[in-house]
This record gives sequence, C-alpha cells and structure tokens, in this order.
Amino acid sequence: MESTTTKPDEAATEKPVVTRRLDRVFLELYNVAAFVSRFFKEVLMPPYEGKEIIRQFFEVGYKSLGLISLTGFITGIVFTNQSRPSLAEFGATSWLPSLIAIAIVRALAPLVTALIASGKVGSNIGAELGSMKVTEQIDAMEVSATNPYKFLVVSRVLATTFAIPTLTMYTIFVAMVGAFINVNANEATSFPAFIEQFFGAITYLDVFSSVIKSFVFGFTIGMVGCYKGYHSSKGTEGVGKAANSSVVTSMFLVFIEELLALQIVAALRAV
Repeated sequence: MESTTTKPDEAATEKPVVTRRLDRVFLELYNVAAFVSRFFKEVLMPPYEGKEIIRQFFEVGYKSLGLISLTGFITGIVFTNQSRPSLAEFGATSWLPSLIAIAIVRALAPLVTALIASGKVGSNIGAELGSMKVTEQIDAMEVSATNPYKFLVVSRVLATTFAIPTLTMYTIFVAMVGAFINVNANEATSFPAFIEQFFGAITYLDVFSSVIKSFVFGFTIGMVGCYKGYHSSKGTEGVGKAANSSVVTSMFLVFIEELLALQIVAALRAV
C-alpha cells in the first residue's frame, strides 16, 4: 500500500494582501529610520568631506539663484496685486507693506524656496545617486575603501540643510523688491516709508521661525533625495522613479512640516 503525503495548502499559508502590504510599509519605515540615524552617526565622525560639501553647496545654492530670483520677484508682485483689492474695500491700502512683510517672512519665502528646491535640487540628487546606484559606482566606491554614504549622502544633506535658509533670506529680499516696485507704482509709497512699515510689522520670532523651518526643509529635501537615489533599482527606469519620487515625497513632507511649524509658532505666540 503506497503511503500518501499531504502537501500543505499553499493558499492557506500565504499571507493576506493587507498583511504583506503592512510588512512592506514597516520595512520601508525601518529602512528610512536606519538611513537617517546613520547620517547623524556619520556626520560627527572623520574624515570630513569639506571640499565636497562646499561643491554641493555651490550646486544647490548658487545654481538655484536664477530660478529663485525670478520666483521670489514674481511672488512679491503677485501677492501685492492679490491683496490690494481686499484692503482697498476698507480703505487700508496703506497697510500693504505690513501685510506683505508678514506673509512673505512667515510663510511664503520659506515655503516657495523649499518647493522650488524640491523640484530642482531634490530631483537632481535622486537622479544622480540613482544613476550611480544602478551603474554600480556606489559599490565600486565601497570596494576602493571609500565611504560612499559619507561622501555622497552626508555632503549633500549638509549642503541642502544650510543652503535652503540662505536662499530663503534671499527670497525675502527679492520678494520685498518686487512688492516695493508694485506698491510704489500704485500708491506712490517712498522706499524709506515702505522699509519702515515692512520691518516694523515683523518680529524676531517671525525671522527665527522662518530660519528654523528652512533648516528643516533643507534637511528633508536632501535626505529624501539621497534616500530615493541610494535605494533605486531596475536600471534607467529606477533612476526616473527615484527622481520623481524625490520631488513628490519631499514636497509632501514640506507641507506637513509647514503645518506642524504653524501650530508650534502659534502656540509660542500665545504664551
């Protein structure tokens, strides 16, 4: 009599779709946490890639000035034009410089700068590191006794972290110039009067919160771009996905961080 062995039911042992998806989500969160924690470990340990950090700062900061200049200038003009009719209904167009200062310094300048950098810088970092990953250049660096994480990731994240606040201050200046030209052309407000009202409406908390937010935005943009590029796969298709995912994810996180920062600053004002 032949002995029969019963095979386990594969359908019964297979995990449900929801469970598999949750497993992938938690695995991705673990990889992100490990990637970020490694940055804080590597940034404090020698060797320090000073030349590469300066080069990346130049790539992120200087090469973004043209786009930031145009965007900031247009933002100042457009916001002034959009705000004028509402204030004119109450005969308060003289408040335009104060309103512009509050809007630009508190929200528009850091947010616009971060979104522009997410599209330009984040995609560049994701595509560059993704291309190096799929062509095995990162593996070659490890073989040649070079720490690719410190050279590629730490330098780029530090560059974006310090470049975005610098670009934010520049955006404030350019938007202020655009707003002044518009206000001067329509209300004939002099430059000294405009500057007095502009800086009289903002506080140290406004400037401080704007700078801190910019540091956080810069760190997020650099980290997301590096993570997506560093973990890309599937050849050229993976490079494109890494660049696109860097932009979408960094923009989404920037909006979330802006919302959280708004709540924190509002709580500080109430104290």
